[in-house]
Amino acid sequence: MTPADAALYRDVRLEGLRCNPEAFGSTFERENAKSLAWFEERIASSDVFGAFAGEELVGVAGLLPHQGQKERHKAFLWGMYVRPGARKTGVGRRLIETLIDAARGRVELIQLSVVSDNEGARRLYASLGFVEYGLEKKSLKQDGRYYDEILMAKDLGS
Repeated sequence: MTPADAALYRDVRLEGLRCNPEAFGSTFERENAKSLAWFEERIASSDVFGAFAGEELVGVAGLLPHQGQKERHKAFLWGMYVRPGARKTGVGRRLIETLIDAARGRVELIQLSVVSDNEGARRLYASLGFVEYGLEKKSLKQDGRYYDEILMAKDLGS
C-alpha cells in the first residue's frame, strides 16, 4: 500500500459520502477533514478491496474481522461503494465475490448492514447468499431524516 493507493481510496470514499450520504455511518465533512495519512492507516488496518477500470478505481469494499475472542469467527463488510458509471456492469458482484473468497478460511460469518431503501444493494447481497436477519429502525439520521438498516449475514461455515 502506497500514498497513491490511499489517495485513490480517499477520492472514491469521499465521492460515496458526498453522493450517497444516507448509505454510510460517517459523513463527507468528517472524512474530508482527515489527512491522507489517516486514509492510509484506515486501509492498512482493514482488508480493503478495490475494483479498477484501467487506472481508475471504480469500487471499494472493506472487510473488518472482529477481534474479541468470542467474536473472531465473524467479520463485517463495510464501506461498499461503486461509482455510478461502473454500476450494473458486474463490478459490485466481483468485488463482493473477491471479499468473500478472501474471508473463507479466516472467518465463518460475514455481516453487513444496508439502508433499507437501497434495493439494488439488497438484491446484490441476497444473490450472493447474504440473508436478512434483522432491522435496525432509525439506524442513521441524515439531514433530519431517519434511515432504517437491514442486517444481513452470509454463513461461510461448513
